[in-house]
Order: sequence, then structure tokens, then C-alpha cells
Amino acid sequence: MAPIAPSTGVKAEIMLLQEFSIFLTEGTQILSALQSIRQNPTIFAIGRRETPNASSNTKSIAEPDSEQWATKFKSISPTPDVFLSALGTTRTQAGSFAAQRTIDFDLNLSLARAAKESGVKTYVLISSGAVSSKSRMPYQRLKGEIEDAVKALDFPHTVIVKPGLLVGKRQEGRLVESVLQTICRGMRMISQTYLTDWWAQDVDVIGRATVAAALECAEGKREKGVWLVEANDILRLGKQQT
Repeated sequence: MAPIAPSTGVKAEIMLLQEFSIFLTEGTQILSALQSIRQNPTIFAIGRRETPNASSNTKSIAEPDSEQWATKFKSISPTPDVFLSALGTTRTQAGSFAAQRTIDFDLNLSLARAAKESGVKTYVLISSGAVSSKSRMPYQRLKGEIEDAVKALDFPHTVIVKPGLLVGKRQEGRLVESVLQTICRGMRMISQTYLTDWWAQDVDVIGRATVAAALECAEGKREKGVWLVEANDILRLGKQQT
């Protein structure tokens, strides 16, 4: 993975980022992108197990009880500049839709509230494209509801990354996604730009785009408020460094 280039902003911004810190929940590709930043931020990565492939600037927080994650976050001093959540599961992994909701919604919101109470300025959520709290589809409605909930917390910067189909190696296999990825690869042989970029993005590109969006907010290059990072932004932010 090519390293993410540092900001071309004023020197004061770069100096601020020498003390840059990020709190990450899950997200292997995002962790790889974070570890390639030349500003060398301190990364606090929490999970149920030790973070694999952790670099010297990554502090792994292993806590099997996810209900303790918010408390673990609040114990970090000083408070990280960015809170980045790639937290999510599937109904199959969780065992039921109700169990999935406790992770995708309840745990995400609990952590977002802890971040808000601790004074985090930039909150980043990895969501999904084409979701809405008014959807009749349970998964799309669930994702829409957590988006609405974190927006309501009113962070100075709220970044919601909304990719389409995730293309590439993932930690868990999903049958429908595997079929769609096969279709996507075939269509890319004809034209990636016109046939797939608008509905499918590589996981490495999404990871780099997520980190680049977080940096733009932390460096004051984006106006305060909510930023929905959708397909066009993902491709622009994620591919410009390759």
C-alpha cells in the first residue's frame, strides 16, 4: 500500500499533527492505512483480541467484554483527536438480527457517546451506501438509524463513509458478496470506471479514503458539520495516493 502523503497545508497544521492520535474500533484495512501516514500518529486500536500486525505507534487494547470499551476509551489521556468506528457484524455471525443490532447500533452509539463526552472533535463511522432509517429492509434501516443517531450527537466533524459492495479479501466470507464480487471482477475487465466504480469499491481504497477524510477534518480543511463520503469521494480520496 502506498503511503498517504502528508497535508500540503501551513506548517502549523503539520506541527499539530505531530501529536495526532486516533482511536479505532475494528477495521484491518483502515489500520493499514493509518500505519502508513507519514505524520506517524498514535493509534489506539481496540478489539476483543490483540491487534495483529501492530506497528510501533499502535497501542492495542484487548478487551473481550465490548461493554467495557467505552470505559477503556474514556481512560485514554489526552483524548484522541479522531474516533474512527469500523464496527459491525452480520446476522449470521451474531446469531440473530436482535444480536446484530446490539453491536451495529447499541455498541456503536455507546462508543460515540463516550467520544462526544470526552471531547473528540472528529468522529468517523463506516456505514454503507443506500441505507435509510425509513427503509423497509431491516439491515438498511439499522444502518440508517445509527447514522441518524451519531449525526444527532453533533460532533464538530461527523464523517460517514458510505461504500458500496466491498471488493477484496475480508476477514469473513459472505456468500452473496462472493457472488457479486465475481460479477464485479468480470465487469471490470470491460470497464471499471463506467460499470463498477459507482457500486463497488476495493477495501484498500475505502481504507485510504476513510483515513484521508479524517485527516482533512482534523487539519481544518473541511467545514464543520456532517460529511457523507460516498462513492465519488471514496474513489477520489482513496485513489489519489496510489
